[in-house]
Amino acid sequence: MIEDWHAFLLPYQQAVNELKVKLRGMRKQYQESAQHSPIEFVTGRVKPVDSIKEKMVRRHVSEDRLEQDMQDIAGLRIMCQFVEDIYAVVDLLRERGDIAILEERDYVTNVKPSGYRSYHIVIEYPVQLITGEKKILAEIQVRTLAMNFWATVEHSLNYKYQGDFPAKLADRLQRAAAAAFKLDQEMSEIREEIQEAQNLFSYGKSSGWERASGRDQEEQNDNHQA
Repeated sequence: MIEDWHAFLLPYQQAVNELKVKLRGMRKQYQESAQHSPIEFVTGRVKPVDSIKEKMVRRHVSEDRLEQDMQDIAGLRIMCQFVEDIYAVVDLLRERGDIAILEERDYVTNVKPSGYRSYHIVIEYPVQLITGEKKILAEIQVRTLAMNFWATVEHSLNYKYQGDFPAKLADRLQRAAAAAFKLDQEMSEIREEIQEAQNLFSYGKSSGWERASGRDQEEQNDNHQA
């Protein structure tokens, strides 16, 4: 039985902190070389104890199998501007030598019946503890800003209805998801124009404000990730 949850979750928090720094560093490299970054911003969290216990009951996960069977205790989200950026990010992650990809689930192409879209990657990441190396499972979700907005709203409603949405609300959510993806498709059609305009903006007089606001957004979202 886990008696000290803080100690149990400490390696997961270390993994999240390290991965946020590394992923944000990748974005910074693109920005410094005046290239479009497929990474818009990165957030991360360790699942709260109450949420872990609830999921253990719901998924029939025993404590002695918790580290192996619950893949999202450590979770990160990578937000992208365009759908094409999602797959660029996935390729970047596949090339990294510090993580091992165990599983990929493409809900962007294979959209869920609810309308949910995102790309999920389960990784194994080694953290260095004073007791030695420990490999941590973590889930990385890669999605556009529009997909994230819809998923955040749907997640909040799910708490109210416990997944049993009224038919009319479920239908509206599906239509909203389709509208959000239509927006993504429209933005992809003009992404070259958008990227050119953003490049002029980012490296012009307003660059300091733009970069600072991006950091603020990451900090505000770190503790609100589901």
